[in-house]
Amino acid sequence: MEMTGEQLIALPQQATWNALNDTAVLKDCIPGCDSLEKQSDNEYLLTMIAKVGPVSAKFKGRMTLLEVQAPDSYTLQFEGQGGVAGFAKGEAQVNLAPEGNDTRLSYSVKASIGGKLAQVGARLIDGVAKKTAEQFFTAFNKRASSGTA
Repeated sequence: MEMTGEQLIALPQQATWNALNDTAVLKDCIPGCDSLEKQSDNEYLLTMIAKVGPVSAKFKGRMTLLEVQAPDSYTLQFEGQGGVAGFAKGEAQVNLAPEGNDTRLSYSVKASIGGKLAQVGARLIDGVAKKTAEQFFTAFNKRASSGTA
């Protein structure tokens, strides 16, 4: 599955970048996130609960930042295991560009899943994935723009 989107963040580019790399902000904004721990400058471990139709699972995963071009862009790779529910993996390209006093955040996500989750149906999974991405970026925009980042 692939999805793209963008948000206008009411912060300068450097402040938006800082918020995008703040584990407390990310943990609060990732839907279903139980924990997010920084392992190194470019690697994080996380646990989260994901529900797709009748299948609910706790995922343990890793996020790695690649091709970091602060404060303009990075590629985020993720992979997680949800036990019998299956696995999820993918990549997100995140770009920031100044727009007046604000920042235009754009993203492109490619993801794949397997196991019981894949059996639920592609249409349902695509809908949940898009909703989750929108929830994250909307929550991130609200938190970052409110000055609590």
